Amino acid sequence: MKLFVGLGNPGPKYERNRHNIGFMALDRIASDHGFSPWKAKFQALVCEGSLGGEKVLLLKPQTFMNLSGQSVGEAMRFYKLTPADVTVLHDELDLAPGKARIKQGGGHAGHNGLRSIHSHIGADYGRVRLGIGHPGHKDAVAGYVLRDFPKADEGWLDDLMRGISDGAAELARGDGGKFMNAVALRVAPPRSSTTRPRGEAKADGTASAKPAKEEPAADTRSAMERLLDKFK
Repeated sequence: MKLFVGLGNPGPKYERNRHNIGFMALDRIASDHGFSPWKAKFQALVCEGSLGGEKVLLLKPQTFMNLSGQSVGEAMRFYKLTPADVTVLHDELDLAPGKARIKQGGGHAGHNGLRSIHSHIGADYGRVRLGIGHPGHKDAVAGYVLRDFPKADEGWLDDLMRGISDGAAELARGDGGKFMNAVALRVAPPRSSTTRPRGEAKADGTASAKPAKEEPAADTRSAMERLLDKFK
């Protein structure tokens, strides 16, 4: 079994906060991949399903962010899992909005949810770091992460959630490269190979976008003809 942990704070007050992007990612995976209904267990909301041939438990701690490790540790002990079986999806201030990175092991970088998990299971678990950007000053961080995503962010946020869901099976199989490719195809899709340069005709004979400017015809008149034309 694989354990996917999303970090956030419980309750409708925090539902759309930047700090809750981990919860949002698990909600999208559960919805898109036909997981069981959420139920209360391990001081969390949990649901089960299958991704890429792997049985996966999704877990959203309900202990508030700073105590997330209590819930994660309880679920791990129950299922006799190791840190290598755990992947935590969380907000990341040091990544631009819409960016995602995967990481195995390492420090908690001051993230209180990760700090709590470190204290309960150690540092050798996987992470999916979900960029929310930085407010610019450390004193503004608390207010920034506990505010809702603005409407202007809804486009990239939805793309990121779709990408995570698309790549969830690869993440469960441990193929980080294919997971990141799936995310990239949503947040930075390639340009269409059918895109035409401006002015190039389409198959139906109409022009695409703005037509290219026509070059003026060459003036073939003699010097005398040009002089006479000025007096016409």
